Amino acid sequence: MYQTYNRWPEIAEQSYENNFSKIDIKNIDHIVFAGMGGSGTIGDIFSSILSKTDIHVTVVKGYLLPKTVNGKTLVVCTSISGDTKETLSVLENSKKTQAKFVSFSSGGFMEEFCKKNNLEYFKIKQDHSPRASLVGFLYSALNILEQIIPMDKNDINESINSLYKIKKLIDSDNLNEKNEALNLAEWIKKIPMIYYPWGLQSAAIRFKNSMQENAKKHVMYEDIMEMCHNGIVSWEKPSSVQPILIQGKDDHFRTIERWNIMKEFFMKKGIEYKEMFSTNGSILTKLICLIYTLDMTAIYNATISCIDPSPVYSIDFVKERL
Repeated sequence: MYQTYNRWPEIAEQSYENNFSKIDIKNIDHIVFAGMGGSGTIGDIFSSILSKTDIHVTVVKGYLLPKTVNGKTLVVCTSISGDTKETLSVLENSKKTQAKFVSFSSGGFMEEFCKKNNLEYFKIKQDHSPRASLVGFLYSALNILEQIIPMDKNDINESINSLYKIKKLIDSDNLNEKNEALNLAEWIKKIPMIYYPWGLQSAAIRFKNSMQENAKKHVMYEDIMEMCHNGIVSWEKPSSVQPILIQGKDDHFRTIERWNIMKEFFMKKGIEYKEMFSTNGSILTKLICLIYTLDMTAIYNATISCIDPSPVYSIDFVKERL
């Protein structure tokens, strides 16, 4: 797994530069991203990227399409394995709606279904496991959907260059005190509680997922604004939970105000916390570099605990019974 993550910048660059055919669909004002787990992270990231555009975005992590789907909707189905039951169920709705569909997988039932029903389909290589394949699928999607996704190519290239810079600091060839991912992994010994601003939600969700799958730990997460209205009360008594504050370099001034208040509160209560900051750059750069660092944190935490991060026997247990 660590060998795959060491290659993330290279995989991202190759995926974005691949000679894919492009999706050129006109008059789209609603995009639905359907996917679970690592595939679902892709929808979360696109939701953040498109949040300030005129395109309405819905992320579906389940079996059903929203009723707002119509002829101006593009449904993007991603299942890295190609066999995700929920996403396949969404794809089957292609027969019942006027929406356009495009699918991404490494093969599986999704490939068979799309070919049989003459649906737009792209086969993307899986690298090690679905969660480790995130950048390959994400940057392939950015490549293929570039006629639809209003994203500056300079921002995409910036994000890839930033991945290369982050790699030098956090990969497995740099196991020292300057490795931010390793330092955080060594600090996490109990239950992490991840706090985040709305714009960085996808990085927080991904960190939760990565810690659960790789380090086999319980993890919680909460928006910093919502936390100030209820979650803060839970810190009034001693807790085995460890707070991690995921912050943007240019968070809204009201968000920064909340961060400062929370830090003051934690200091007065004697509660130790850790801070993680995004890099500078576009929202894509912020998110993918945070995800890279925090995914490595999860792998290091698993290794420190003498846990193999790769197997996910509990997920296999569920899938075998569906």
